[in-house]
Amino acid sequence: MESVQIIGSIILACLPAFVWGFIFYKKHPEVKRLTGLTFIAGALAVFPILLYKALWQYLPWIDAFKIADTYKNEVINLSEIVAIPLSVLITFMLVGAIEELMKLSAVKIIDDDEFKHVDDAIEFFIIAALGFSFTENILYFYNIWEIEGAQNLFLPFLFRSSFSTFAHIMFSGIFGYYYGVAHFAKPMLQAEIRQNRHYWTKALHKIFGFRQEKMFHEQKILEGTILAVGLHAIFNIFLEMNWTFLIVPMLICGYITLDYLFAKKENRKALNQFHVGFRNHPSLKARIKAENLR
Repeated sequence: MESVQIIGSIILACLPAFVWGFIFYKKHPEVKRLTGLTFIAGALAVFPILLYKALWQYLPWIDAFKIADTYKNEVINLSEIVAIPLSVLITFMLVGAIEELMKLSAVKIIDDDEFKHVDDAIEFFIIAALGFSFTENILYFYNIWEIEGAQNLFLPFLFRSSFSTFAHIMFSGIFGYYYGVAHFAKPMLQAEIRQNRHYWTKALHKIFGFRQEKMFHEQKILEGTILAVGLHAIFNIFLEMNWTFLIVPMLICGYITLDYLFAKKENRKALNQFHVGFRNHPSLKARIKAENLR
């Protein structure tokens, strides 16, 4: 019976991954080898999180829920009738940060200067998100099947296949845009510096000798991280507080945001503000290879 549950859960998890993947892959076909490796890396990125949770019983001081629980009596009042426990906010900010950083790690492991433009960054972040969601869905479906029975799988399957999987795509797509800008938008940085919009970058460069491209890269990665983690936390808080009626408006806003970033990306490409095939900040492996060739 257990093998049936495992195989059945894998099959169920394959369906949303295939459907969403087909939508994006059909529109923007990529190198099959990198696509498969990125999906696998995203799927495997769940396991370090599972290991982290398994260590809670041995190292309770790293338990995210216990850390947040110390603030259980603190409440953030959004209005007279809406309040969020601070422990819930901290918990899901930590959860969102861990999951988004693991997806980022999955992409960076595969990347190694393989991405040639911003489009690649967005698309492969989405592929990593599909892999991550695939493993999450297997575990989720298996637990429901084992505890509540197969008859109670239908609604969770619909929710996970549509809302949760798309949420992962949304978070990672936004993160992918900023990752791409961080690597390929040196002309945009130079244009903004000429317009004196990055005066602090020039100042730090003069005072400390920091490379402007490096600071720009770190800034954009930080912006993408904050947005992805923040949206992920909000989504989880809505679920935790049973504010499910807010999920659809949030995902619609997320879709509009993604569409805006895609349009913005195309406008910047038309203005030649993105490099193609050349990074302003190569990966660590590429820098090591360059040093070895000297």
